[in-house]
Amino acid sequence: CLENTDPRMRGRGIQLLSQVLLQCYSLLQEKEVLHLVLFYENRLQDHHLVIPSVLQGLRALSMCEVVSPGLAVSVLKAIFQEVHVQSLLQLDRHTVYSIIINFMSSREEELKGLGADFTFGFIQIMDGEKDPRNLLVAFQIVRDLIAKNYALGPFVEELFEVTSCYFPIDFTPPPNDPHGIQREDLILSLRAVLASTPQFAEFLLPLLIEKMDSDLQSAKLDSLQTLTACCAIYGQKELQEFLPSLWSSLRREVFQTASEKVEAECLAALHALSACLSRSVLSSDTEDLLDSFLSSILQDCRHHLCEPDMKLVWPSAKLLQAAAGASLRAYHRVTCIVLPLLLEQYTKHLQSSQRRTILEMLLGFLELQQKWGLVEEDESTLLSLQASICSVVFSALTDPNVQLQLVGIRALTVLGSLQGFLSHSDLELVADHLIRLTLHEDSQSSEAAMEAAGSLAPIYSKVFSSHMVPRLEKELQSVSFSEREEESSCDHYSLQQRCLQALAAVSTHTSIVKETVPVLLQHLRKVQKGSEARNTQGMVSVCQSLHRVALQCQQDDDSCWYYHQTVVPCLLAMAVQAAMQESAHPLLGKALIEEEVLAAMVPVISAATTHLSPELAAQSVSHVVPLFLDGEVSFLPQNSFPCSFQPFEDGECFDAQRRLVALLMAFVCSLPCNVAIPQQERLLQELLALSCSCNCLFTATTAAKCFAGLVNKHPPGQQLDEILQLAVNRMEPSLVEGPQRMQALTLLLWVTKALVLRYHPLSSHLTDKLLGLLSDVELGPAAADGFSLLMADSPDVLHKGCHADVRIMFRQRFFTNNVPKLVQGFHGAGPDVKANYLKGLSHVLNHLPKPVLVTELPTLLSLLLEALSCSDRVVQLSTLSCLQPLLLEAPQIMSLHVDTLVTKFLSLTSSPTMAVRIAALRCAHALTSLPQTVLLPYKARVIRALAKPLDDKKRLVRKEAVAARGEW
Repeated sequence: CLENTDPRMRGRGIQLLSQVLLQCYSLLQEKEVLHLVLFYENRLQDHHLVIPSVLQGLRALSMCEVVSPGLAVSVLKAIFQEVHVQSLLQLDRHTVYSIIINFMSSREEELKGLGADFTFGFIQIMDGEKDPRNLLVAFQIVRDLIAKNYALGPFVEELFEVTSCYFPIDFTPPPNDPHGIQREDLILSLRAVLASTPQFAEFLLPLLIEKMDSDLQSAKLDSLQTLTACCAIYGQKELQEFLPSLWSSLRREVFQTASEKVEAECLAALHALSACLSRSVLSSDTEDLLDSFLSSILQDCRHHLCEPDMKLVWPSAKLLQAAAGASLRAYHRVTCIVLPLLLEQYTKHLQSSQRRTILEMLLGFLELQQKWGLVEEDESTLLSLQASICSVVFSALTDPNVQLQLVGIRALTVLGSLQGFLSHSDLELVADHLIRLTLHEDSQSSEAAMEAAGSLAPIYSKVFSSHMVPRLEKELQSVSFSEREEESSCDHYSLQQRCLQALAAVSTHTSIVKETVPVLLQHLRKVQKGSEARNTQGMVSVCQSLHRVALQCQQDDDSCWYYHQTVVPCLLAMAVQAAMQESAHPLLGKALIEEEVLAAMVPVISAATTHLSPELAAQSVSHVVPLFLDGEVSFLPQNSFPCSFQPFEDGECFDAQRRLVALLMAFVCSLPCNVAIPQQERLLQELLALSCSCNCLFTATTAAKCFAGLVNKHPPGQQLDEILQLAVNRMEPSLVEGPQRMQALTLLLWVTKALVLRYHPLSSHLTDKLLGLLSDVELGPAAADGFSLLMADSPDVLHKGCHADVRIMFRQRFFTNNVPKLVQGFHGAGPDVKANYLKGLSHVLNHLPKPVLVTELPTLLSLLLEALSCSDRVVQLSTLSCLQPLLLEAPQIMSLHVDTLVTKFLSLTSSPTMAVRIAALRCAHALTSLPQTVLLPYKARVIRALAKPLDDKKRLVRKEAVAARGEW
């Protein structure tokens, strides 16, 4: 074939040889490569039909490691001379680029020996390339030419022209493009070329200025982003000639644009220009370009800061801040002019709204200073204006306008972060302002002041310990309920709440925690002695504050251990005392063992335990578990109790003590997995017995949760199998009949969840048991709701935060194993229990990751639509919340059922339940994301039907109706 006179036959012969070489190029020896290269070079002069196969052979040879010196140069010269690349097909042009890339990576020094001829040859090859697949490779070659210092010689402008002709990229990939090349890929690749060398600057910057003035937003954005990239490698020399034009374009865009994207990119480009000029090293005979550039900016912007209508205030401030934020030198140059001007304007303007605008601008400049902090040797503008700045900020804090107060609080936080800026007397004034704002101002200002106090407390812990904490403690004591009259109790309760929240907010440093925690615990004891209705609320408030402190202590080991050993024994002691006194003195301290208060204490103990080191956790567990199993109270403070503590004993007199199992659950279920629990098997048996036999549902549930939490972390083996078998033997008879069916179901749910999370084999047996209960008339609805418990994250036990064993994708696994059974059960169920299956299914689907749900949608949609006809409002609500995101994420599938969906949604907008009406209106709104051609036949009907909920008696329903109807 190779010697055949027919070019097609010769082409087939060379094609076969090239295909063989592509398979075995790594096996060739140097002499063989030499012989083949000479043959292929000669064939480049052959008929044009042969050339594609020749290029494939050369590509194979370019990948060989044993190419003789000089061969790579010879091959490329031959291609440059003999092949008109741009007349070839896309694949063959791609082959040429591949040959060049292969030789550039393996024979770099040889190619550099060609000098600028190599660059010129490549320019000829690339000139006129249009295919995006080839352009990505060509741009890579240009990047390598520049990055690896190949000689460009006199061809810099030609190389720039051959690449810049594609700027800005205007490419839309065809639908279903198998190559997956996106416009963004080409933009980034070209930008990397254009911004790769300062040698392009004289050609590129005029092009960028031209494109910034384009009417196309995409061209503006691309130009600005490219300018920002160039500033990283350019110097003063490259920019000098173009600075006035660049500033003019950037200023115009920021002053005139309606696009936030364009404005943001302009500011980023200005920042980059200022940073670039800041890097230049000045010599005595050169102009300080940064200074002159910033002078232009100041000249064009400063007068806008003083205009009475304040029309261009914000654009001017943003430009000044972008330039000033580039370097400390730029910051000083701008702020020495701007800060005095802003302070003067603040004094001149008396309206709160104008003052807020000016203070927000001032805040922007103060935030920039945080980058560098206060440098001692600086003759800083900020330090010279300290008194004026503090005066302005403090005046904002006392202004009656809430929005101005909020900006003042933010400014105060920034000033406080600049160590050394505020004097001791200023800091005391800061603490006074924060206390006043926290306790006596609008709720927004109060929350912001608490957040500010939490930020500043670690920096100025001594001031906050000595000044703020005592003031808050005194205020808390003065508003104690027991000392107030009934008619004013509501206001005082609100003030007490704020005191408690402020004490928690400021507890962000170990020394302050040691001051605030005793105050909170003392107040808890005091509230316990108050009257019944109010001290329950008061105790919950204290527990919420203690919980916040616990979360803040988790970041510091010392704070965490101090908090744990102070708070946990104290809470346990108070609860044990209250439980023992209930039978003897029913009114004394009973609130502490109310379910609401115990539920509030659970997260406190849990948060105090989760971050303990294993050694300290082991030390603590050796006291707490014997307390509950053996009544060992010696480690508790004030441990002179009237009787023994026996929470696992039977009898009505122990009901109050049994409730405290909730606190045991909070502790043992939050321990790290590697902490051994003493007498664990006995503890599990006691919890199991309590969960099955206790008549109090709260106690039975907490015992079941505690049992499940321990089972989830229990090491696999015979002991775990035995305790689980014991649990199954206790549950199964109780589920069939008897007074404790609901307790048995609760235990079944929590144990199933514990095992599902860790992929335990018994979980499938227990789940089947739960599925069977859906057909039970009495327990069916509760069993259906149990599927929500299995799939949702639990707040107090069995979550990753308390070190539970939670495997990835457990929800998907549960879905795959059990949804077919739910569907099968629904079809075989009687009419009185069908709703239970639908409710269980909707709970599972509601908690499933949406991408998984979309893939299963075709098979489940008919069931979901049937669920909307169910009379159970929980089923309706759960199904609607499941369907709403699917309308947005799977419009093609949902479009097939649009008639049914419209009918169901409109029907449910008249539901007697407000939550269902709102969810139905949201789904009707989401329908508008379907293709318009599908929706148009229903438009008039929907608009007519949605007029009715516009008059709904509930405001939230009317709000959703307006949004949905407007979209239709």
